[in-house]
Amino acid sequence: MSKPPSNAPLAGIGVLVIGDEILSGRRRDRHLQAVIDRLAQRGLVPSWAQFLPDREEIIVDLLQRSRRDGATVFCFGGIGATPDDLTRACVARAFDRPLVRHPGAAELIEGQFGEAAYPKRILMADLPEGAELIPNAFNRVPGFSLERHFFMPGFPEMAHAMLDWILEHPLADLGNADYAERSLWLADTPESDLIDLMDSLCLEHPHLSLFSLPVLGGSRRLLELGLKGDRAEVDRVLGWLTGELSARGFEVFPERP
Repeated sequence: MSKPPSNAPLAGIGVLVIGDEILSGRRRDRHLQAVIDRLAQRGLVPSWAQFLPDREEIIVDLLQRSRRDGATVFCFGGIGATPDDLTRACVARAFDRPLVRHPGAAELIEGQFGEAAYPKRILMADLPEGAELIPNAFNRVPGFSLERHFFMPGFPEMAHAMLDWILEHPLADLGNADYAERSLWLADTPESDLIDLMDSLCLEHPHLSLFSLPVLGGSRRLLELGLKGDRAEVDRVLGWLTGELSARGFEVFPERP
């Protein structure tokens, strides 16, 4: 994904993945799709996403801009204790706060590792002043948040459960819980045969979003046709659409054939 100009606004909902290992291909990113899947359940999509190297100036610059623009940001990677883990210090610098030992984080790390927490693991408790903790059920080493920026480790096994907690607690009101996305499938049907019907549907139901996605290749021409919006209206209109298409002689499937 290309990097936008340095003056491009970074408002809305952002996804930030930090780590040279992603850009070099030594690891494959799984975080962006995890955020996309969870936001879709609330009728939302990310406004932007960035993959950044382990370079302090680049990380600080982006965080300063996202903070300035009032973004909600899900950030993955770089909160460990090794020299290439720069995120905690970069957040402190970008948010103009000192890096201090968080007593709650220190207690969790000590409880998890005992004497082995010192001298290095305890460094993960050094967080920007005023940060709030994000619980980590995997090994109790917490993430943290500051001004609607949420910082999690790069390990999906830890981070995605933490992401669920964020969306259930501090961001419980984000999006629309009554949102739904439903679709049906047609076989051997070109989009051009349905444009008039789709135009009419959009005019009659302006609060719904329609999508039409042809599938190329394979032994049959397939088309996924669907609606997004209020759950009750989506279900009602999709039921009508299924009946209307069948009445016009089209072969309709509830799932991909």
